[in-house]
Amino acid sequence: MPDTAHDDLLAGFTAPQLYTRETVADAPRGPGVHVVLDDGVVIYVGRTRRGLRDRLRRHLTGNRDSSVLHDQVGQDLDTPDNAASAADIEGWLGRCDVRWQEMDNPEGTKEALVVAFKPRFNRQVPKPRDAGDDE
Repeated sequence: MPDTAHDDLLAGFTAPQLYTRETVADAPRGPGVHVVLDDGVVIYVGRTRRGLRDRLRRHLTGNRDSSVLHDQVGQDLDTPDNAASAADIEGWLGRCDVRWQEMDNPEGTKEALVVAFKPRFNRQVPKPRDAGDDE
């Protein structure tokens, strides 16, 4: 079920697109934030200071050492008798949607989205800051 409570937080992002190699090939080369959605629910928020296209490609077709998301999905798909293959992980992610927004300073946006959505594949959810915090 889609999470519509925080749709305004994604207002500047692209429309949802299937997370495929073709979609990734059209992603920008600049820095930004990306979200992965499973049935409309944000399951991962990432950011890159370099290139969205390369980062999205590593999540989709990389390996467990090159991508936290690739590793987390693989762990979910692993069975006691069989480790999920890169193709298994790409297939699972390929049924998800991806959205992104180019921006020069993606750190604060990623943090705000992780706090708001609490995505299951983000390892650490930052604590919301009080108005008086200087950090």
